[in-house]
Parts: sequence; C-alpha cells; structure tokens
Amino acid sequence: MKIFVLALDLAGTFVFALSGAAAGVKRRLDLFGVLVLSFAAGNSGGIFRDLLIGAIPPAAISDWRYLAASLFAGVLTFFWYPSINRLRNPVLIFDGAGLALFCVSGAQKAIGFGLDPVMAALLGMLTGVGGGMARDVLLSDVPVVLRSDIYAVAALAGAAMVVIGDALQLPSAATTCAGAALCFGLRLAAIRHGWHLPIAHPPEHPGAKIDAAENRKDR
Repeated sequence: MKIFVLALDLAGTFVFALSGAAAGVKRRLDLFGVLVLSFAAGNSGGIFRDLLIGAIPPAAISDWRYLAASLFAGVLTFFWYPSINRLRNPVLIFDGAGLALFCVSGAQKAIGFGLDPVMAALLGMLTGVGGGMARDVLLSDVPVVLRSDIYAVAALAGAAMVVIGDALQLPSAATTCAGAALCFGLRLAAIRHGWHLPIAHPPEHPGAKIDAAENRKDR
C-alpha cells in the first residue's frame, strides 16, 4: 500500500505540475516562472496534507522524486507546449486528473496515519484542491475551488469513496481506483455540462437600477 500511495502521489504531482506549467505558458512566463508554477501546483496539496498529519518533513521536500516529477513536467510543457495544447482544454483536463489522484492518495495516507473517517475524507479533499489553489493564487486568479464549478465537491466524493471502502474492508486498490474515477468523472461532467453550486447574488444597491435606467436613456 505504501508503494501504491507513493505511485498515486507522484502521478498526481506530475499531472498537477503539467496544469501549472500550462497555465504559466499561457500567461507567457519565462522558464523559471513556469518551473516555479509547476512545482507549486504539483506539491502544495501534498505539503499541506503532510504538515497536518505530522508527516514531517513533507514528502515533497524530502524525496527528490517529487521535485524531479515537477521539473520534468515544467520543462516538457515549456518546450513542447504546442503538442500538449492539442488536447482539448489541457489545463482543465490535467487539473481534473491531478485532483482525482491527489484526493484518493490523500485519503489513503490519512487513513494510514490513523485519522477518523470524516477527517480522512476532508484531508483527501484538501490534498486535491491545494495545488490548484496555489497555482491560481500565484497567477492572481480567484481559485477554482471558490468559484461555482463542481471542484471541491468532486474531490470530497472521491475521498469519501476511499474512506467508505476502507470502513467496509473492501480491497484498497479497487476503492482507490473507483474514487479517482468518480472524482475525475464528476469534474469533467461539471466542465462539459456547466454543473455548479448555487451562486451568491448580493442585493443590488438601491440606486443601481436607477443608474442603469439613466445610462440606457443616455445611449
């Protein structure tokens, strides 16, 4: 199971790093900026998780393979972005794949450290959304998790699948794959069909309608 969680972690690091690097190339960052963004996107969620469960130092800064996976993804994207860009909306696809892999690996690692099921599911969700939040904040965007898309809910669903499977003593590999597939499927379906949570609609200023009407008259 340790090897399985490590493989999921490294795969999630790589695909999240791809999403960070692709976003950096779209913003026309230089090579260093793209590599910084790829490392932040690929490792922030895992670092948050490890700090919260007491796995210190975090794997992302104690195991060279995490850095290597992040930098490889960054260099690959920087020099061969046209090939990667042929995929439909690559940032969102890689982001969804990273979300799926990280939410299940985070839940599995939390279970291994003895957390109760609810906290393990929440920690899996945090692991999944951390990398995307770091990427968006560094690019001065509102994090995807705070927008109307089904994002954190998809990560929570995938992590919950892992926790439920562990409680029922089902095979870990099967429940982990099912949780990742559920999360990824929900995320892609939300992108394709525009699924979203209710959006806040603050009350308009009393004079807003009057101003809008006057503007229309002026035109």
